[in-house]
Amino acid sequence: MRTHVLYPDGIARCPWPGDDPLYVSYHDEDWGVPEWDSRALFEKLILDGFQAGLSWITILRKREAFRSAFDGFEPERMARYTPSKVERLMQDAGIVRNRAKIESAITSAKAYLKIEADMGFAAYMWAFVDGKPVQNHLRHMGQVQTSSPLSLTISKDLKQRGFNFCGPTIVHAYCQAVGMINDHLVGCHRHAACQALAVRPKRRR
Repeated sequence: MRTHVLYPDGIARCPWPGDDPLYVSYHDEDWGVPEWDSRALFEKLILDGFQAGLSWITILRKREAFRSAFDGFEPERMARYTPSKVERLMQDAGIVRNRAKIESAITSAKAYLKIEADMGFAAYMWAFVDGKPVQNHLRHMGQVQTSSPLSLTISKDLKQRGFNFCGPTIVHAYCQAVGMINDHLVGCHRHAACQALAVRPKRRR
């Protein structure tokens, strides 16, 4: 079983980033960090939907192109996309040109706006874990799940609310990435760091 790896820089990490600098940076700075911002959570969910059938590194390399193509993932603008906009996106070589996924992103933006207006998207997502990240203590990659009862519950609810491309496997990867589940291996230097960020920041008055 693959456990944490001691990288050439002397830092212990999960093995999955390999030696790709972009992937290592993502692992160290983004993956597993609790995300409390609604818009950021929306963007990640949409990108994870585009990942379906692909590797995350493929989407990661295109992330800035996606942000440009989708107007910074502003849901208000995305919800108003017209068929002509869809056609322009289909011609954009910088993103994943999949019509079903593009149209799903538009539908999901509309669903997001309803949730955001009702309760706040961040509050909605974090309620599934009672507002606190699940702290797993995994020692090797063989213990890392690809889906869970939690992701099945979230996936079902998202679909009922109008989201697409959000099956249990995609949702589980999403929960890991946005810090709802801490799945850094215990030997990785980021496990304790992400655990220390488990308390939601208080809103400024």
